[in-house]
Amino acid sequence: MLVKKQQLFLRLEQGNSTKNQQLFVKEKWLQLSSVLIKLIENLVFQDKDPIANLSLLDNINQDLKTAMIGKDVVARDTIRMLLSEIKKYEIDERIEADDVIITTLINKTVKQRRDSVEQFKNGGRDDLVQKEQEQLNVILRYLPEQLSEEEIQALVQGGIDALSASSMKDMGRLMGHLKPQLEGKADMSVVSKIIKNLLS
Repeated sequence: MLVKKQQLFLRLEQGNSTKNQQLFVKEKWLQLSSVLIKLIENLVFQDKDPIANLSLLDNINQDLKTAMIGKDVVARDTIRMLLSEIKKYEIDERIEADDVIITTLINKTVKQRRDSVEQFKNGGRDDLVQKEQEQLNVILRYLPEQLSEEEIQALVQGGIDALSASSMKDMGRLMGHLKPQLEGKADMSVVSKIIKNLLS
């Protein structure tokens, strides 16, 4: 009889212990959930985007991984070429390329690509025009949003008024005035054409 009572007591103790463990786990889970909810709320209400904190080089490297996973050959090859240019600059200059330097290199690459597109168009090489344009579209992702022709014309007209430019003799001065506003945001050949039309 005594043995049975002892066994019953042990079972009750074990049952209570199991319940206590379950309650402990539940409490810990609720605490963790509360912490996670607060972290998410902070990110939402403070408008913090972890991706936005990445450097331009980080974004380019991330896009390379995405292109490789998605088997996007054009994006993969173009981004590899761009990274190669950045690395070459860092080796030649013995410095680490920051966002400003990388943007300058991208602007240079964009100009080269646009020149190539024009050359291939003039040569009737539509196949190469398409290839260059596809690669150019990939590179342009890393520059600010491109201005429309109407927006460029408005800026050019504003520059003409500010400098009192009246003839083609003022073109160099006008281009210098507009460059900080337009670099990386517009095709400079389009800018040149608009200036010529307005000053002629």
